[in-house]
Amino acid sequence: MTERRTIRVLVGRGGNRRRRASIALVVLVGALSLAASVYGSSVIATPISSDPYTNASSQHRTQLEPDSFGYGNTVVATFQTGRFFDGGASNIGWATTTNAGRTWTTGMLPGTTVYEGGPWTRISDPAVAYDPLHNVWMISTLAIDANVSGAAILTSRSTDGGLTWGQPVTTSASSGTFYDKNWITCDTWPQSPHFGNCYQEWDDSTLYMSTSSDGGLTWGPKKTPGSSGIGGQPVVQPNGTVVVTYEGGAGIRAFRSTDGGNTWLPSVAVATISEHNVAGNLRTSPLPSSEVAGDGRVFVAWQDCSFRSGCSSNDIVYSTSMDGVAWTAKVRVPIDPTNSGVDHFIPGFAVDRASSGGSTRLALGYYYYPVAACTSATCQLTVGFTSSTNGGATWTPGRKVAGPISLSWIASTNQGVMVGDYMSTSFAGGTFAFPIFAVAKAKTGTTFDERAYSARFDVTLPSDRAKVRTRREPILARGHRPVEEFEHLPIPN
Repeated sequence: MTERRTIRVLVGRGGNRRRRASIALVVLVGALSLAASVYGSSVIATPISSDPYTNASSQHRTQLEPDSFGYGNTVVATFQTGRFFDGGASNIGWATTTNAGRTWTTGMLPGTTVYEGGPWTRISDPAVAYDPLHNVWMISTLAIDANVSGAAILTSRSTDGGLTWGQPVTTSASSGTFYDKNWITCDTWPQSPHFGNCYQEWDDSTLYMSTSSDGGLTWGPKKTPGSSGIGGQPVVQPNGTVVVTYEGGAGIRAFRSTDGGNTWLPSVAVATISEHNVAGNLRTSPLPSSEVAGDGRVFVAWQDCSFRSGCSSNDIVYSTSMDGVAWTAKVRVPIDPTNSGVDHFIPGFAVDRASSGGSTRLALGYYYYPVAACTSATCQLTVGFTSSTNGGATWTPGRKVAGPISLSWIASTNQGVMVGDYMSTSFAGGTFAFPIFAVAKAKTGTTFDERAYSARFDVTLPSDRAKVRTRREPILARGHRPVEEFEHLPIPN
């Protein structure tokens, strides 16, 4: 483990811009209410980390593409830090709250890239999981070599509640191929026959899985269901079944394991995808965001224009399943009318594992353009939030969390400007939902100000009880992207 020193400061522009991973910063949330006035919103969006690096080869100060996981009063978030134009980042940052969002402790993973004493040139694609049996938090990452190729899947571990992190374990090393889009989850259900197993997913032309039963110290051989795709997200049901949703073929698909990851069954179709191309050269893709409820119902959400006439903009839609095989028809989250002209994308879908059935608590963070028909100069990138306390029967009106953000303020990549191929929302502290997202303000010269942020919502508050009802609506458009575009989308990290 790295030595931990805690400094109670605000994460801001002052001070030494190069902080080592062994230094943890505690962000005092109450002192950062200025974020609300900056963005003209009643929601307080709190910066929880900042890019400390100065290497000239990547873009600073940038943080983007967050994931998170919540358990008890703890949320651990993670994100790329110091984005390179052609793939990956200087390192992976993390931020942890152990008191349901009152304070956040933040730092950088040790032993990963050359900027933190590690062997790798770059790193990307962070994802978080928690193993309650072994009391270990884990961050899965994609190591990138000097040829900008996905070279290994790494696992960083924390045994003190996400406050310090050890040297990474190599889950799997590539043999000259191209690893991409890893994800991680653990079996958190004490009643499961595989309680304490953890599962990692990645793709390398085909999708692969690896299993650990010792808190992420060692990982089994890679196994495959024989499926091709990208963006797989495994979740575990209370009976121990692992369900992995991913983007593949012409839509969202899923495969599963019923024996603790020993074998993986062939995939099934979840739903077709119809996607409106998001304006402004913003990097997006209909990658799934998946979660599971206390009764085992799996939810998978993605951006989709099926309910909009002429595929004029995207909604966030979702499908559910009790067994990973039979899936419901996709429905849209009714954030606004289908003729609103608003474009919604990059969902971070959360399900409260302590809820189930008709009382399942759902939360959704997402980005949107108030006007879909915009340009790189005029698009107003905004963060929104909505929630449901009845399994999606009704949803609260969408709330603005942060923005508008000019596209010129966010990191540039060879596939467009970027806040992330995904974002995240997690439940913790009872009924609190925490969206984790990237927010940018105007650059200072050539220096960015794009950082990881969070907000906290109690989804049961009376002020949120004005509901928008979900209803089945006709699908107005289909198939606006050719099938061949989905065979294997090489989104380079």
